[in-house]
Amino acid sequence: MLESKTARIEGYDVHYWEGGPADGGGFPVLMMHGVGPGTSIMGNFEPVLAPLSERYRLLATDLIGFGQSARKSAEPYFDVELWVRQGLALLDLMPDGPCGVAGHSLGGALALKVAAAAGRRVTHVLTSSTVGTAYPLTPALEAFWSLPADRAELRAAMADMAFDSAAVTEAMIEGRWELLAQDGYAEYFGAMFAPPRQRYLDAGIVTDRELASLADRKISMLHGVDDKPCPAQLTTVKLAERLPHARVALIEKCGHNLPREYTSGYVRAAVDLFG
Repeated sequence: MLESKTARIEGYDVHYWEGGPADGGGFPVLMMHGVGPGTSIMGNFEPVLAPLSERYRLLATDLIGFGQSARKSAEPYFDVELWVRQGLALLDLMPDGPCGVAGHSLGGALALKVAAAAGRRVTHVLTSSTVGTAYPLTPALEAFWSLPADRAELRAAMADMAFDSAAVTEAMIEGRWELLAQDGYAEYFGAMFAPPRQRYLDAGIVTDRELASLADRKISMLHGVDDKPCPAQLTTVKLAERLPHARVALIEKCGHNLPREYTSGYVRAAVDLFG
């Protein structure tokens, strides 16, 4: 059972879903999503949340500015440092002791940064389709981070997220469009991703110092071979060169929406990592 909750962090109402085994146990795992038009924790992870919550104590959050969390009151709205602090604050709401962090896309870079900042509290990290390296902004990511004029443009941008465009359902389109249609959100999103957009990708770079601090963590990294916005060879593979102990799985016939396109495999990888 997943329960919708809100926490006050740095003056903002932060929304998250909490779930776990009926006995109240389970290894604690914080989950963080990527960023884009109408993105949310459910948008990235919905198919895997219920099965994972049967085994783990989940806290799956909407980043500030996304989903049901409050928007920032002042620019910059794209704020990696704030999102890292959000992650650290949410760790304080979890049971004491070791825990894990799972992140998708930019959320993968955030997961690595949170783990580095949290010290030995975070013992396990799972990334999917992560960014975190310096590489030129791809056309697919440029399009996805641009404000869509209508549902057709949103559908085209989201189609580039998947290996099979048929996997982008009308329900997914409508869910994101409803978020964009909220009062003032289109303007907010447009300001968040105002050109030039390379700077937003660069803001998510995981530094050498952060990577060095993760040498004793258990890390698994999943990435679709057919990921257009965040190509595996430029992101996960490059990070893995500096995380030689990390386990890397490159998934055939899988695009950027890995938790949705490779749902059962994602759950298996989480169980293999978190126990």
